Amino acid sequence: MSVPADSVLASHDGLLCDLDGVVYAGPGALPDAVETLERARQDGLPIGFVTNNASRAPETVAAHLRQLGLDVTAEQVFGSAAAGARLARDDAERRAAESSDIQRRALVVGAKSLVDAARAEGFEVTHSRETSLEDFSGAEYVIQGFDPSIGWADLALAAHAIQRGATWIATNTDLTLPLAHGLAPGNGTFVAAVRQAVDVDPLVAGKPQPTLMHLAAERLGMSAPLMIGDRLDTDVAGGVAAGYDTALVLTGVDTVASALEAPAEQRPTLILRTLADLYAAPVSPEAADGAAAGTSGAAAASGGAGA
Repeated sequence: MSVPADSVLASHDGLLCDLDGVVYAGPGALPDAVETLERARQDGLPIGFVTNNASRAPETVAAHLRQLGLDVTAEQVFGSAAAGARLARDDAERRAAESSDIQRRALVVGAKSLVDAARAEGFEVTHSRETSLEDFSGAEYVIQGFDPSIGWADLALAAHAIQRGATWIATNTDLTLPLAHGLAPGNGTFVAAVRQAVDVDPLVAGKPQPTLMHLAAERLGMSAPLMIGDRLDTDVAGGVAAGYDTALVLTGVDTVASALEAPAEQRPTLILRTLADLYAAPVSPEAADGAAAGTSGAAAASGGAGA
C-alpha cells in the first residue's frame, strides 16, 4: 500500500463507507468521492460500502457505483436488508431454543430486496402489497425497510400485525435520505409513523448497531478500518459502537458544529471536508472548527487528533 505516511489512511487497513451523502447524492457522485476511492483501491486498501438503505440489492448498488466510475463488486456492499432478515432469523432461533412454538412467517414492508433477504433466511413471506387488512392472516414477524412507494395501507398493515403480537424488526431508523435536491423522509420517518399506532419499539438491525460494520470488516479482512459517514446518529455512532475510528465527511447531513455538540458515542475521530482529505493530515472536530473560525490550515492540522 502506497499512501502518505502522515495521512489519515496511514493508520487504517481499510475503509467502510456509507453511500448516501458520502459517495453520492441521488444518482450523481459527490465531489472527490470517486477519484479518491479509486486511488485508495489502487493503493491496495480494501473498501466496503455499508448502507442502511434496504431498498436496493447489493448488485444493484454495485452497478450504480460502477456507473460512477468505481471498480466495485456486490461482495463489497453490505446493506440493512440482509441485516434485518438476519436479526429476525436470530430472534426466531433464540425463541425456538427456548421451546417456543414459533413459525417463520414474516410480513415484509419494503422493497423486493428485503423480501428476497427474508426468504433467504428461511421465512415464509407475505409482502404488504400482496394482502390487505381484511385478508391478512397473520405473521410472527414484521420486517420493515425503506421503499419510496410505501403508502398508508402498508403502514396500517404493519401496525395491525404488531398489535396482534408480531415481533417488529426495522432495518434502520434513518429519519432522512439525502437526495441531489435536498433531504427526503427516510425509513425512520415511516417507522416513527407506525410507532405512533403501536405500543412497542422495534428491534433495529442497521446503523447505529455495529452488526453491519463488524460483518463488513470481517469479510474484507480489516482489523483497523475507518468508518466514514455523513450522519452522526447512524454512521459515526455505529462506528463508535463497533470500536472503530470514525470520520464525518461534510458532504451530507451533519456539520462541524453538530459534531462538536454531539455526545461521546456520536463524536467522530476526524473531520473530512470531502473524501479527498483521506490523503491529508488528520483533523479533529475541534481543529476543523478552529480552521473555520480563521485558524490557519497548518495550525488546524497540527492540532488535529491522530487517526
